[in-house]
Amino acid sequence: MKQIVIVVSSIFLIVLGVAAQNKIVVFQSDFGLKDGAVSAMKGVALGVNKDLKLYDVTHEIPAYNIWEAAYRLEQTVPYWPAGTVFVSVVDPGVGSSRKSVVVKTKTGHFIVTPDNGTLTLIAESLGIVERREIDETVNRRNGSQQSYTFHGRDVYAYTAARLAAGVITMAQVGKLLPPSEVVKIGYQKATLEDGILKGNIAILDIQYGNVWTNIPADLFKQMNIGYDTKLRVKIYHNGIFVFSQEVPYEATFSAVPVGKPLLYLNSLMKVSVALNQESLADKYHIGSGSEWSIEISKL
Repeated sequence: MKQIVIVVSSIFLIVLGVAAQNKIVVFQSDFGLKDGAVSAMKGVALGVNKDLKLYDVTHEIPAYNIWEAAYRLEQTVPYWPAGTVFVSVVDPGVGSSRKSVVVKTKTGHFIVTPDNGTLTLIAESLGIVERREIDETVNRRNGSQQSYTFHGRDVYAYTAARLAAGVITMAQVGKLLPPSEVVKIGYQKATLEDGILKGNIAILDIQYGNVWTNIPADLFKQMNIGYDTKLRVKIYHNGIFVFSQEVPYEATFSAVPVGKPLLYLNSLMKVSVALNQESLADKYHIGSGSEWSIEISKL
């Protein structure tokens, strides 16, 4: 009789969609590792189910930088197995009216996050098929009702762990919201018009100071440019011109002398600009984010 109950329960859970989760939870935040905040989130998750497998994207996102949180998700999520649950906590509006949500992507990944722009790039690249507002009357760590400033621990890590472990289904997260209405940050999309390639400086390759854009290789190749071709590269911050140079398109850094600029395709097959063995970002005070844009044209 006991075996029959277990089989029936398993079938019931599969029908509800619990089998989609794989007991993997991946965290990212702007907390840093100087204190116990990240450890507390993981402790809460393991308190839900000690068999969960916990990993990190990064906890070194600059404080309050929602754009970088959005970028790191887009950079990372596609490489994890379907069913993985991500927790992203960059939340300058904690305690405000911003919604706490869980979304499911078209690829079968789950993201638990404040709906404050963090989902901007994932919504465009992977697509969102389901979005639910977390019901904190159910999906909140016991005894945390009077805590208003650490939703990463009390709401997000707890909800993510319950979802990843199959304690709850996506339907039990909370109220269904329109998938198309996630909060989005505006930025320069990659375009090619009248011979001018435009895009956004999505992120900096922090270790080396290289400038990474959102311009994909296939769009760049429509310019029909061969190696060693010199291009005009212009960079703007909030529409204000900050950088202009002639830059050759090359396959590798060694194609130019040390300290000289080049344009290349990075490991994500996106257009990037750099100085060989020096920091372009530091030398010319270039940043990244939704307010940074780039133009590339033939000479």
